Amino acid sequence: MNVLIIEDERPAAQKLIRLLKDIDGRMEVVSVLGSVERAANWLAENPPPDLIFMDIQLEDGISFEIFENAEIRTPVIFTTAYDEYTLKAFKVNSVDYLLKPVAPQDLQAAIDKFNTYHRQKTDYLRIESVISRLQPKTKERFLIKIGEHFRSLQTSSIQCFFILERNTFVLTDRGKSYPVDYSLDKIEQLVDPNLFFRISRNFILNFHAIRDIIACSSNRLKIRLNHPLPEISDITVSRERVAAFKAWMD
Repeated sequence: MNVLIIEDERPAAQKLIRLLKDIDGRMEVVSVLGSVERAANWLAENPPPDLIFMDIQLEDGISFEIFENAEIRTPVIFTTAYDEYTLKAFKVNSVDYLLKPVAPQDLQAAIDKFNTYHRQKTDYLRIESVISRLQPKTKERFLIKIGEHFRSLQTSSIQCFFILERNTFVLTDRGKSYPVDYSLDKIEQLVDPNLFFRISRNFILNFHAIRDIIACSSNRLKIRLNHPLPEISDITVSRERVAAFKAWMD
């Protein structure tokens, strides 16, 4: 575990280092800094340590000024001879507030508190990572070819995906169609199911592209788009998907 000590009194810093080594020999003190300026510069230029021990009164001011000059997300254990800053300390990243001279048992208790905090934070980040991997990734854009040129098309601007003469196309919200190198089965897996619905074997529709829904005989629905294409003006929800389509629209 990497530890940063911000302390302007050398004897106090050396004592703290000895106590830390006695508690856990794996702790590595990456630096000892005695001023607000040096601490702020170090934090801006180096990877964040796992834990910071911070005195209140430093060579050029009080340590709270460091938080105003550098982004600090690392937990902090304050070690100071002054007890009037306790409330202010716990408004920042404070794990504990130890009064000098620091007693070994108090330091041990503070380290134990940090370890509990660190373990909870690690577990939370691990859970977040698992959830993000489980959530489906939706495709935000498709690459299309226009003549000799390529263009990235935002998925939200696509009215529908459709099959015509065994090829897959997109129809944009400007009424333009372009071929894409995906099957409808694959596209159905890539797009947001809250925004797109596969109404038949040949069509996947964008919710916002639907201008009108017309009830037909035999439990069929006909769809009219905001910007239709003559070649696909007759868009119908297949009979077996009508119930699911109504539920999706609702």
